[in-house]
Amino acid sequence: MRRPWRASALAGLALLGLASCDMPEAPVDSTPPRARPETVPAMPSAESRAMAAHFGRVEAELRERGLLRTDGGGADTPVSRRNLVENFVRIALYDEYVAHSGMLVAEQTESRLRRWEQPIRMGMVFGAAVPAAQRREDRANIVGYARRLSRLTGLPIRMTAPEDANFHILILNEDERRAFGPDLRRLVPGIDRTAELTITGMPRSTFCLVFAFSKGNSSSYSRAVAVIRAEHPDLLRLSCLHEELAQGMGLANDSPAARPSIFNDDEEFGLLTGHDELLLRILYDRRLRPGMTERDARPIVEQIVDELLGGES
Repeated sequence: MRRPWRASALAGLALLGLASCDMPEAPVDSTPPRARPETVPAMPSAESRAMAAHFGRVEAELRERGLLRTDGGGADTPVSRRNLVENFVRIALYDEYVAHSGMLVAEQTESRLRRWEQPIRMGMVFGAAVPAAQRREDRANIVGYARRLSRLTGLPIRMTAPEDANFHILILNEDERRAFGPDLRRLVPGIDRTAELTITGMPRSTFCLVFAFSKGNSSSYSRAVAVIRAEHPDLLRLSCLHEELAQGMGLANDSPAARPSIFNDDEEFGLLTGHDELLLRILYDRRLRPGMTERDARPIVEQIVDELLGGES
């Protein structure tokens, strides 16, 4: 999860990233999710329209500041061997938030390597108020990005119906998300109360979020759910998709040293970069195993980085 972005004109903004949670076994309810509960209007409410106007201003100001770059990095953002190793360790082997008394609290803690060991089945749920043109654009972006993630990780990723998915992507407006609790429990059997309330109670300061879940003490993911605000303008919405789906692969943390990267609180880059592609390739290298600590993983990561960068300093 990202902390608030600290630029003075945008104080209080945040991107909520990955929180990894244990998920108890629970019976699966095969009832298809309802993207719009009966109590939610099909047209955006005044609050949702105000939210769209707010995030339109946010995106415009970020772009005016030269942020949300889409170039993936270039000559101004060299990637060194040492930085890549340290960035991977910080982003893949540390958590940014922990759960305390049913709430998520910012606290950097050492963790273990986590990733998917089974094929991913991505399913999209759109709120009824999401316009058809926006749905088509988002579907195309998600399908293309899923192919890219699959190519980088070597993990099979395919699109499927929501009721058959193990990685759920919810694109909902403010009213739809607040009322989505019952459907969320059907989509993610066994989801804990902290995760549910974090999603349905997402404040305006949170752009988007993803939770990835493991069963019991396993470090291998079995389910994930990403939540994207339907009110976001195009680039901000695409930026959320890029970050949350990548974090849902196992890159759970952020680092102020990571550049060029979307795993950084400074919002310089909006879309997955070349540096971030390397992080995903490292994470899914078969020499690494779920459950590894920094002490176990670091020498292997150094070897992988040497191979990827040709031993550059």
